[in-house]
Amino acid sequence: MQRTCRFCWGLSALLFALVVATAYMFVIRGSVTASDDGRTAIVISAGERDLVLAEMRGFLESVEAITSGLAENDMKRIADSAKRVGMATSSQVPVTLVAKLPLQFKTLGMATHKAFDDLALEATDMGDGQVVLAKLGELMNNCTTCHAAYRIEPDGGGKR
Repeated sequence: MQRTCRFCWGLSALLFALVVATAYMFVIRGSVTASDDGRTAIVISAGERDLVLAEMRGFLESVEAITSGLAENDMKRIADSAKRVGMATSSQVPVTLVAKLPLQFKTLGMATHKAFDDLALEATDMGDGQVVLAKLGELMNNCTTCHAAYRIEPDGGGKR
């Protein structure tokens, strides 16, 4: 009986360690490697890379529309552009891709989606162009921080 109990505890400890290691790999670390330019390379499939880059282009297109909206004092255009890339779009990323992204990258991405929603709310509720411009500057800091820290590499290497 005592031998069986030790076996169960040992097996439980082993399974727990396996779960912790798996969580670390898929939730915190992601699929990353060092890159020759000092950034962290996130290694994903070509299709996943296309999806991430399309999302980033969407951010940039919204920033352009927000900037134009600020120049024209068009708060509706600003709010609409910001909402287009807010938190509602973050749920469209496949779980298999999310598992490959390091935690800090995911954190910056979610903060950026939320910052666009906050900017849209500011444009809709208060309509103060100076506050919207300040929020846009804070939001752009997320973009520059991410681009300074990460690069996307397709599976199998290949420089881009």
